[in-house]
This record gives sequence, C-alpha cells and structure tokens, in this order.
Amino acid sequence: MARAIQLARRGWYTTHPNPRVGCLLVKDGEIVAEGFHRRAGEPHAERNALAIAGASARGATAYVTLEPCCHHGRTPPCTDALIESGVVRVVAAMTDPNPRVAGQGLARLREAGIEVAEGVMHSQAEALNPGFIKRMTRGLPYVRCKMAMSLDGRTAMADGESQWITSPAARADVQRLRAQSAAILTGIGTLLADDPSLNVRLSAAALGLEEGVPVPHPVRVVLDPELATPVDAKMLGLQGPTLIVCSDEQPVHGAALEAAGAQIAILPGDSQRLDLHQVLQYLGEQEINEVLLESGATLAGAMMEQGLVDELIIYQAPHLMGSEGRGLLLLPGISQMSDRIDLQVTDLRQVGQDIRITAKLR
Repeated sequence: MARAIQLARRGWYTTHPNPRVGCLLVKDGEIVAEGFHRRAGEPHAERNALAIAGASARGATAYVTLEPCCHHGRTPPCTDALIESGVVRVVAAMTDPNPRVAGQGLARLREAGIEVAEGVMHSQAEALNPGFIKRMTRGLPYVRCKMAMSLDGRTAMADGESQWITSPAARADVQRLRAQSAAILTGIGTLLADDPSLNVRLSAAALGLEEGVPVPHPVRVVLDPELATPVDAKMLGLQGPTLIVCSDEQPVHGAALEAAGAQIAILPGDSQRLDLHQVLQYLGEQEINEVLLESGATLAGAMMEQGLVDELIIYQAPHLMGSEGRGLLLLPGISQMSDRIDLQVTDLRQVGQDIRITAKLR
C-alpha cells in the first residue's frame, strides 16, 4: 500500500477534479503491474495497472489507495475491470467519499466473490486527497492560506513594499503549491495594489511531470464586489482562466472584462464584501478540490475568522522588518488570550534559507 500511495503522488498536479489514486497488482509475492491515475478523462489507476498486467492479473491481489469506482463517469467502472481480470483479492486504503460510490464498489467486489480488505494506511491515503474528500462530504474545497513574513511577523513595509521577503527556494516551493491547486483565490485589493500574475511559472520538468503532460494552470479567482478589475490586468492575458466574482447588489457591466478573457460570477454580497462561504460553495460546485488563498491581511483574516481556512502555510524569512511593517492577518475580534485561534503545527522544515510552517486549525 505504501508503494500504491507513492504511485498516486505521481498524479499530484494533474488529476483534479478527480482524486489522486495509485494501484499495484501482486501475485506470488511479486509486483506484476503498477498504475496511477494521470488525468481526468483518462483511465483510472486500476485500469492502467490491469492493462499492463494482462493475463498475469488472474489470481493476483490488487492494492489500491481508494475504493474502486462502481459507476459510469468519464470512464467505465473499475469494479467491472477488476472482476473481469480475475483478481482474487482487493485491498483498499479507504472507502470513496463520493456518494455515488461510498462503499458500493467494495460491496460489488464482494458480491463477485472477491476477498476485500480495507483501511490499510488509511490516514496516509486520506492525505492524498483532502480537497476531494472535503468537497464530497461538505460541498466545499480545501483551503490553504499561503503567506510570507519576516522573523518579526511583517508581510510588507509600511508603504506596501514586499518584494521579496523570502528566498528563491521558497518562491519555487510556492509555485508547486499553485500547481497542485485547482484555484488561486485573491481579493481586488491585492489585484489593484500588485497586479499579480498568479500563474505557475515552473516547467513541466521541474514539476516532475511525464513527457507530454502540460503544466497545470489553476483558475485565478478574484473577489471583486464592485467589478473594479482593470481590463488590462496582467492575469487576464495569461494562460489559464480568470474568474471574477462580483456582488449581486451591483449593476454588472462586465462585457469589457469578458472580452479581455475573464469569466464573471455573481454571488451574494454588497459593495464592500461578498459572502465568503457562498464563494467557496460556488467553487465546490465548479468541482474545485483545493484552493490556495494568496491575498492581503484583510481577506486572509476574514477567511480565518469565519473558519474557512483549513491549513496555513507560512514562509518565515530570517530578517527583521521593523515595527512599522504590516502584520500577517487582520483579526480585529481578538482582544483576550481566550479569543486566540488555536493551531496545530503539522510540519516544520527549512526551504532555502527560510522556514516553512504548516499548521491546521484545531
């Protein structure tokens, strides 16, 4: 199963909106075939492994990181392929949270006389697909908030200057975070102040993609209640879609932005702010599994305050920017020690000369 999880990670940047899944076939103590899911619309991990194994699959055990599907989606059911192949045992790390599967795939295998085991390396398998799991169970994407700060907790100088707080190694690491995300979320304040690209600037080779697999370009999502995005915004001329979300209380005149390449969504809100939960719910409906929040202190603080951030990823650079610098998050509601937002640090490592802190809300 550990090897199956390694295989699943080979689809780390390319499977959404599908989950990352790995599979291998073992017979008489030997691995006879390996497979993983590459991209949505292409064969699933089980079918890739079975195609390699051929007749050798008969009598084998299949190890798969996620319960095999039993429904027709973009591809036929994997349960049918496993039954027809003659495998005698299937070991699944976890059941599929998709309501269209949710245990029915394993039940179908048992009905066909195949021995089934489940729960092997369950937590490691869950870690492959936090966004898919959350979207299937709660209708919302998994949200990571990425921020960079100095050792004294500053994200910019008083005048807004912030390039570059972190090292080239940390900035390259952020590119990988972008590539694994289905969407990058920011606010109109950040767009007007910085005119960011919010694209993936690493090559396919740097991401470890197979030959011929293009670099993924997540959807850039701008929260813009009054539709103030300039038609010459840099991100509108880049590869990959840009979605601008505006308020339903504003008259919408988006023809020029649409002509410049933007997509426009109208959601509940007013001239100052949007309903952030509704925004995430909408992204979930668009089959967005993982969102990377790259914004200023106001939007990041509001998302944190409303409990909409699942994970914080903070790059801390070894320098001091002084007491006049701008803070990490705008959280005006915290006035007492008892109001603190409690976090659990799940990973701490050095990236270049910086420290990367990964923390989840408890």
